[in-house]
Amino acid sequence: MDEAMERKLRDIIDRDAIWQVLQRYARGLDRVDRALVRSCYFDDTVEDHGRFVGAPDQFLDYADAMTLSFEKTSHGLLNHFCTVDGDDAHAETYYLFVGVAAEPPHFISTGRYIDHFQRRDGEWRFANRITLVESQLGVDDLSNLAIGPASYPAAQDQPSTRDRHDASYQRPLRPRAPRQPRVWDADGDTHAVSA
Repeated sequence: MDEAMERKLRDIIDRDAIWQVLQRYARGLDRVDRALVRSCYFDDTVEDHGRFVGAPDQFLDYADAMTLSFEKTSHGLLNHFCTVDGDDAHAETYYLFVGVAAEPPHFISTGRYIDHFQRRDGEWRFANRITLVESQLGVDDLSNLAIGPASYPAAQDQPSTRDRHDASYQRPLRPRAPRQPRVWDADGDTHAVSA
């Protein structure tokens, strides 16, 4: 392999490792998996996150309290731009946060994570980070919004949990058994599709 290809391959590997840090961070916050989120930080990292500024362990206390104030949360990672320079990298990653409350209004926040990553002892982590909150919105309840006929009644939906009982931790993954497809009729009722 020539030197240019080797550099390009190293760059791809570094960018993937950095993206994996962000993925662990988002998943860990939503699953309230403190160890997973903590694995994204060096001990001397400063987290400047909206109204919070402090050390990683203090941030986790703050983040867990915020997450647990909702019934469900989702941290979506969107556009991601990253530059790598040796053992330092800088990234801008857009986020979309949704918090489902017990009662409306629910909460949506959008913004950007501005991160300085470092590779220490061969591992990429946050060295310092700033979260720029660009919008915060209250959302009315949309739970009655029907998207299509359900295969199962709502009471039999796959549960989303904030612990290792969540389906994302299952090995092997255990989906529900398929049921006969259903369609909507003109009256808004659902019926099984005949074979």
